Amino acid sequence: MTSDQWHPDDIVLSETGVGRDLLLLITGGVRHIGAASTAYMDGDTPRVMTAAVPHHKEHTISEAIALKAAAALNRTVTVVMGIHYDNLSKEGILEIVNIVNDKVDQYLLQKV
Repeated sequence: MTSDQWHPDDIVLSETGVGRDLLLLITGGVRHIGAASTAYMDGDTPRVMTAAVPHHKEHTISEAIALKAAAALNRTVTVVMGIHYDNLSKEGILEIVNIVNDKVDQYLLQKV
């Protein structure tokens, strides 16, 4: 696949249980690790810590997803993300963000 062609089915969310905790891997296009966000419950409040690779933007999505998943599932959740397509327009980026969020929402509906 060339990195400038994308399709919603190319974006994949997979899960791995780590004891009581959860690892979500979200990738698409040229797969890589761009950011990792870990959210955990501090009483009733979800908190998050994020590490991002320089020049990558996945942290702008991974952080919100980790917070949402930790709050919905009441467990520690790490989201590792790496999605890359060449030559994306702003509209294309927004569409990919929407696809990722839809996939996360569908996943959480199955788990709650």
